[in-house]
Amino acid sequence: MTRAVAVVLVTATYVLTLASLDPFDIATGLAVSVAVLAGLRSFLLADPPLPARELARRAIRLPAFSLIVVREVIVGTWHVALVVVGLRPLAQPGIVEVPIGERTPNGVAVTALAITLSPGEVLIDVDWSRGAMLIHAIDATEPERIRERHAEIYERFQRGVFP
Repeated sequence: MTRAVAVVLVTATYVLTLASLDPFDIATGLAVSVAVLAGLRSFLLADPPLPARELARRAIRLPAFSLIVVREVIVGTWHVALVVVGLRPLAQPGIVEVPIGERTPNGVAVTALAITLSPGEVLIDVDWSRGAMLIHAIDATEPERIRERHAEIYERFQRGVFP
């Protein structure tokens, strides 16, 4: 049952992205959904499936996490735009080591995606042996502040949805 719901949700996302209800687009979305979910089933779908209560709890927390990611994208876009147009100097770009902490491998993947969506930071590598994510930041003058921001976002918003 969970896999069928996942296929419907991924197909719906595909169709909404295209803003089209054309039967060909729906069929294409369905084929893409089945292929993606089959290829990434162990990564995307818990085995055994999560209980309905846990899925509901995560679904309730998803909007807050989504909004914080949108906020990070807006703030990152603003900071990069200021540098690009010359209103802010390119002070000290560099690599910051951010601890993985209690993130699961799926949680690290979601964190990486969220970081990379926002201009100004990109995940370079994950060092599993040291328990750290290496992030390139356009402004790495205060690496501790960057680590604290990522820890706060994880603890307050991501952990309840994608641990």
